[in-house]
Amino acid sequence: MTLLSCTDITLELGGRRILEGVSLDVSKAEVVGLAGPNGAGKTSLFEVLSGRQLNHGGDVTLNGTSIRKLPMRKRVELGLVRSYQRPIVPATLTVAETLKAARKAYKPYPARLTVEWAAEFVRMRTPLDAPTALLETLERRKLMLACLLLRDPQIVLLDEPASGLTGSEIDEIDLVVRKLSQEYGVAVLLIEHRLELLAMVASKVLVLDVGHIIAEGPPETVFTSPEVRAAYFDVPINADLEGNLVIS
Repeated sequence: MTLLSCTDITLELGGRRILEGVSLDVSKAEVVGLAGPNGAGKTSLFEVLSGRQLNHGGDVTLNGTSIRKLPMRKRVELGLVRSYQRPIVPATLTVAETLKAARKAYKPYPARLTVEWAAEFVRMRTPLDAPTALLETLERRKLMLACLLLRDPQIVLLDEPASGLTGSEIDEIDLVVRKLSQEYGVAVLLIEHRLELLAMVASKVLVLDVGHIIAEGPPETVFTSPEVRAAYFDVPINADLEGNLVIS
């Protein structure tokens, strides 16, 4: 069942066409990857889907109902939430205070979603009474993910959650995304340059170039396309005889 859908999205900013005829569907509990070079329009598409950018052509639907004219706050209340490339946390608050503020930002909020539950879900290692100013990159990402979870989402838009992380840290983000999808039925639309993460978690990948979708399908098909590989990715990617991705 399709949860989030956009059809023929066009976006023009400053006299330049940023997105042209972009369409995609995300089903309940599905993890979909969005790849492509810098400037391809990936984050601009998130701006449209999240309601931060309303001045666009085409339509966006959630559970079959158009949300085309709804602002960002209304979409959050309906269960569509997003992260940003650079997680900004309030430096004057503790981890617990930040999570409590996120939980109370939108009413009514589910009583079952507690600060402790959210911190445990994303496997935060930092004590709840620690100041957020001391958090390293991975813990900042986890904190922002926990804040999103406290809004009881149907779908989460993640903008490069693995950026700046090491291999073992990427594995931790991978686990959170898998748990969201497999155990809680939350859909995830994921912008990511780290192909390892997309290969591990996404059932479908779309590649954007200059505002157009140029490839769509399973990761092993998209990433091994000669055109996509030559144009956008700096690492050689092949598939073994069983179709598994091999990233050199």
